[in-house]
Amino acid sequence: MDVAADTHPPSPFRRPGPLLALAGVLATVAGLIGHAVWRDLPAERLLLSLVLMAIAWLIAWPLRRALRWSAATAFAVVWLLALVAYCGPLPVLAVALLGTAAWTVGDALLSTTSPGRPALATTLGLILIGMLTGWTLTWPIHHPVVWMVLLLVPIALRHRTLATAARDAASRWRGTVADAPRAAAWTTMLLGAASVACWIPTLQSDDLGYHLNLPMQLMLHGRYAPDAEYQVWSYAPWAGDALHGIAFVLARQDAHGALNALWLMLIATLIGGPMATALRATSLERWIAVALFATFPPLVWMAAGMQTELASTAVLLALVALVLGPDADARVPRGLFAGAILFAGLFALKLVHALAALPLLAFALWRHRTWLPWRWLPLAAVLSAALATSSHVHAWLATGNPVLPMFNHVFESPFFPREQFHDPRWHAGFGPDILWRITFDTARYVEGWPGGLGFALIALAGLWLLRLLRPVPGGAHSGLFLAVTACVLLPLVPMQYARYAWPGMLLLLALLCFGAEAMLGRRLFVWLFAGLCALNLAYQANASWLHHSAAVKRTIRSFAEHDAVVAEYIPERVLIRRIPSNDTRAVLATDPARNVVAELAGRGRTTSLHDPSLAADAKSAEGDASGTAWAALLARGRIGWALVNRATASHALDAGLRRAGARRIDTLHEIELWRLPPATEDTP
Repeated sequence: MDVAADTHPPSPFRRPGPLLALAGVLATVAGLIGHAVWRDLPAERLLLSLVLMAIAWLIAWPLRRALRWSAATAFAVVWLLALVAYCGPLPVLAVALLGTAAWTVGDALLSTTSPGRPALATTLGLILIGMLTGWTLTWPIHHPVVWMVLLLVPIALRHRTLATAARDAASRWRGTVADAPRAAAWTTMLLGAASVACWIPTLQSDDLGYHLNLPMQLMLHGRYAPDAEYQVWSYAPWAGDALHGIAFVLARQDAHGALNALWLMLIATLIGGPMATALRATSLERWIAVALFATFPPLVWMAAGMQTELASTAVLLALVALVLGPDADARVPRGLFAGAILFAGLFALKLVHALAALPLLAFALWRHRTWLPWRWLPLAAVLSAALATSSHVHAWLATGNPVLPMFNHVFESPFFPREQFHDPRWHAGFGPDILWRITFDTARYVEGWPGGLGFALIALAGLWLLRLLRPVPGGAHSGLFLAVTACVLLPLVPMQYARYAWPGMLLLLALLCFGAEAMLGRRLFVWLFAGLCALNLAYQANASWLHHSAAVKRTIRSFAEHDAVVAEYIPERVLIRRIPSNDTRAVLATDPARNVVAELAGRGRTTSLHDPSLAADAKSAEGDASGTAWAALLARGRIGWALVNRATASHALDAGLRRAGARRIDTLHEIELWRLPPATEDTP
């Protein structure tokens, strides 16, 4: 009997891997039921995603038959053509030029022992270009011809190497797809569906209130003139906006969607390429890791705007790919300097991302302690500091606070109250259950709905524990998992705002995929991750209001007529374009909740906390029913145009506009455009 029993294959559930994986699944189901998350399922938006994927499949089918392409290749071409149609050919060409030049720059900086890693080289080159540009933003040199020459020169110098790399990349793509064709097809389809977010015009509040300012100034004026008196965030880390600015200058129009699409492609390639290779991932694990990234709900928020998290994720993954690369990379100064540039890039994108990456930096130093060229370390540190601090140096010289408006209780800059900046919305408390609460009580930690951060943090918790206790031979070391876990948690300690933890989350989820097939068995591995991707896709629209609304449907129906979409959500942008081009007077957004004047490239004024002094004056003027205080404010600020929200406008504001001699010029969806007489500009 014993011998006969031994002839049967052991049950997979006698191993700890499947049991722990099942525990994570059961915990997720319990959370879905216990928090009634099923009530918040955005079914209509999910249906739209499925319809778009079905249309892409139908369009790709004749390409597959006629050209004998793989399904993954046909899907990729269809989604690329859709990107060109909705983002515009000029933005796509501008970003293609920028990305190609970045590859040549980054490839020259990488060690000769690191061939065949175009995504790593391109990310390295992009962030280096962004940081170097940061030191020149205030110079009047940012014109299309200048940037075309600067980007074409490195391409011309290395065109043969570039052509060889392109052929190698195409060959690797065909080989990787052939190894797992069905997984490749599904993953490409999901990544294409996520890229739909890149089609949406600029609608997010932070972009309209701040991020658009720098790119628009470069495009319209050839230089950036930060002014903390009117925009307290004008000196915030600007490497990401500088790259957007280059694309704007080359395309002569908004190009944020095309640049975000490049970041998406780089992140996917970094996950499925150098990181997977370094950790000896199987072909199936590569594709599923990218699919998990493609269905990560916040991705559609990142891809639709100009926040730094998308670029920061690419830079963080590139840093990890470099750290996990061959030990020979660390023996030469090039590898050390490449790592220093990438770490500086995190700092230049957002301070919190560099702080979150400190555990990874410690892991890198420990991992390469034997081979690291220590004598070059001081120079690498100096290089990193020099590249990372352009915005901070400018801020210190202009305002007295290098991190304005942060820590102003220490630096006491006159441009912000002498207190620590904080957002009271994001102090729900840091505790051992924070990842559970982030998953099922999402609105307390980010501007979203339940499930808006996906369910992987809970569903893969058992697998995370197993990977800590039993590292896969040749796979990610437990020390790396501890460092990456710290990358997720550190940004949540001072302020429980989940957006800052997204880069670390994506890195952790990718690492959990690698080696999981051997631990769980192929069948359980596929079902676990396929089910998780499907669940994340179902709740993807809960990541932000943009996707929870009809913005995607309106964008698709408008077929790249962005004004038709913008008018429904941000009518101020349409009204701003109706201001005569020869009238360069300041424009005031009188509703502090609708701070949407960044595209005015320095002429915008706001009564929000982005301009603390004007916000205080406006609040004080509300107490004067006669309108005298408002009229004085308009005269003092040399305001030529005012945007008024009829739904929130006060009697004091109306009286002030009348007293100032303003005349209503146009109205769109309760937003009014008022013109003040030219004499107002000269009123003392």
